[in-house]
Formats: sequence, structure tokens, C-alpha cells
Amino acid sequence: MLYTLLTIIDFFCAAGIITLVLVQRGKGADAGAGFGSGASGTVFGARGARTALSRATAVLAAIFMATSLALAYMGQRTVAGPSSVLDTLKDSPAPVAPTPAPAAPLDTAPPAPAGN
Repeated sequence: MLYTLLTIIDFFCAAGIITLVLVQRGKGADAGAGFGSGASGTVFGARGARTALSRATAVLAAIFMATSLALAYMGQRTVAGPSSVLDTLKDSPAPVAPTPAPAAPLDTAPPAPAGN
């Protein structure tokens, strides 16, 4: 249960980090603003979007790192190696042969039918 929950959290953190990184502007975008590219940084202000998105990315990265480490720790548990039917037969004691039923003696005649 915990392993599944951590995997789901890890997946959504990874998706969130990818989304936030793709939404952020690159460092080369500031150079374009100097040459008149127009509306650079007008949605959140000159520095607001960069700070909020960077902080959210850092928080998601920390959560992603923690869940990844927890999943790696949980995955290190030693598990018994694969076994086959032949391995279990090697470990079991030798089977005891069944004793045959005693045979009827051959020198006796079958009983005569009644009524003759």
C-alpha cells in the first residue's frame, strides 16, 4: 500500500516538474527583451513569475527526491531467489516406495458356484 502511494506521488511530482520547467522562460529570453521582443514578463511582473515558478519547481524536486529515495530503500529488501519444482524435489526427503499388496496363492482353486 505504501509502495503504491509513494509511486503515485513520485509520478505526479515528476509530471509537475516537467510541466513547470516547460512553462518557465529560459535565460536566453532576457536577451531577446533587450531587442524589443515586447511583452516579456508582463503576466506576473518583471520578477514575480520567475520566483514563484522556481520555488514551486524546487519544492516538487525535493518531494520527488524524497519519494525516490524511499522507493529505492523499500526496493532493497532481500527476496528469496526463484525456485522451481526441481529445487523443491532436491530438498524433500526421498519418497518411500509403496509396499505391494500380498498376492493370492496360485495353487488354490476358485470356489465352486453354489446351486449345482
